Amino acid sequence: MTPAVPVALSLGAAAVVEDLRRRCLPNWLTAGGVAAGLACAAWGGWRGLGMAAAGAAVGFLMLLPFHLLGAMGGGDVKLMAAYGALLGPSGILLAGVFAAVFGGLSAAAALVGNRRTRAVPYAPAIVLGAWFSLLGGG
Repeated sequence: MTPAVPVALSLGAAAVVEDLRRRCLPNWLTAGGVAAGLACAAWGGWRGLGMAAAGAAVGFLMLLPFHLLGAMGGGDVKLMAAYGALLGPSGILLAGVFAAVFGGLSAAAALVGNRRTRAVPYAPAIVLGAWFSLLGGG
């Protein structure tokens, strides 16, 4: 097992608890995730570090437009960057597809369960998408 797997699992568990409990992802968690992803990748030398940095940028840029439109919180964008550092550019793109599916399903369930719901925490969808990508979803 690569060092990225326990980091991804721990990061995800903490992010889901924080998002469901406080409806907020703290900067220490998301920045720590990016730093841990870069540290894990550094074992692969400069190429690994470059792939992690590229993955973080792709993850960040993937969700940034939704944040700028007011449809998503900044913590979600930074969480996707943290997972990008762990998964690399191609892995985070796959995780984004999975996250969109899980996010859509959770939004539909929230609407069916409670028609007054205005916002759905998106960290669980991001985490599930990243875990599926990391653990062999594609």
